Amino acid sequence: MLEAKDLWKSYGTKPAVSGVSLTVNAGEIVGLLGPNGAGKSTTVAMLCGLTPPDKGTVTVGGVPVGDDASPTKRRIGLVPQDISLYEDLSAIANLELFGALYGVKGETLRQRAADALALVGLSDRARAKPATFSGGMKRRLNIACALVHDPDVLLLDEPTAGVDPQSRNAIFDNLEALRARGKALLYTTHYMEEAERLCDRIVIVDHGKVVASDRKEALLDLLPAGKRTKTVVREASLEDVFLHLTGRELRD
Repeated sequence: MLEAKDLWKSYGTKPAVSGVSLTVNAGEIVGLLGPNGAGKSTTVAMLCGLTPPDKGTVTVGGVPVGDDASPTKRRIGLVPQDISLYEDLSAIANLELFGALYGVKGETLRQRAADALALVGLSDRARAKPATFSGGMKRRLNIACALVHDPDVLLLDEPTAGVDPQSRNAIFDNLEALRARGKALLYTTHYMEEAERLCDRIVIVDHGKVVASDRKEALLDLLPAGKRTKTVVREASLEDVFLHLTGRELRD
């Protein structure tokens, strides 16, 4: 459903992404993991059409993602890391505004807004303003706003940052429901346990390049033999693979 081929992006003389390729199928959640500065956010910006690549292509259903007027771009929903809501509009008004920006109108818009609120468990707060919401409720409304135009592809950039365990679990349930509906989801996170729970496949990037891409079980085979075996304390984890591939040095 979503395919990126050989994406490159530099800012001045500094390369941010160097030849990233990835795919996300319908009914699949793919995790995009990497240390700070690895190129995740730039990759997501290119995937949704916010930033044009210097080289490479992004397609949805085999059709290239074009400029802002491109119908293909409207098949993508973006949940940014920074919450993007109009605090003084009601929850339902936020949804209807975002839907209208994608050309959804009339009864279709009202129904989709109601359905998106129901999915994220906020139907009873439809007339309340986000200014009165908790952080977790705002995150869930942020997801609903990305869904109101019924996209085929959903890009989520650290959607659980700063939320409590109950809200995080509710967001997981929402994303698993979307996967069951056949949506293609790309999920970036710094929480390895999230990727282990949610993701069907995992792409690890570092220094702007893909350093591994596979199912979690296959990624464990990248560890040296002595680190793959079960110990008295625990089994090898995705975090072990991540640190093995990207190193333990602190990143800015």
